[in-house]
Amino acid sequence: VQLAESGGGSVQSGGSLRLSCSASGYTWNSLYMAWFRQAPGKGREGVAAIDRDGSTTYLDSVKGRFTISQDNTRKTLYLQMHNLKPDDTAMYTCAADPRWYSPDYRLLDWRYTYWGQGTQVSVSS
Repeated sequence: VQLAESGGGSVQSGGSLRLSCSASGYTWNSLYMAWFRQAPGKGREGVAAIDRDGSTTYLDSVKGRFTISQDNTRKTLYLQMHNLKPDDTAMYTCAADPRWYSPDYRLLDWRYTYWGQGTQVSVSS
């Protein structure tokens, strides 16, 4: 599976961005997918995940501000981000895996096999 992110950039606090992740090399609707982020000096954390049935999971700090979705026709995963805060500054990476795991593990990085290169999001105050 090849994953390629786009859509990052620099915005002011309160701004919005939409990240995209295109996938190739695998049957699209057989993948479980998620967005992760890693800020400088911090560990990687799961931000949002979507299962094959469309059910979603979010990191508490982004609930109500971020929305994960997918376009099955375009084989693209999205992360719509509103009301961005400086603490959202990080490298955002999409991840995918064809295996089922308990929903409890959706935001854990070990759960995913395939990773993109990432796209940088910078939010200034």
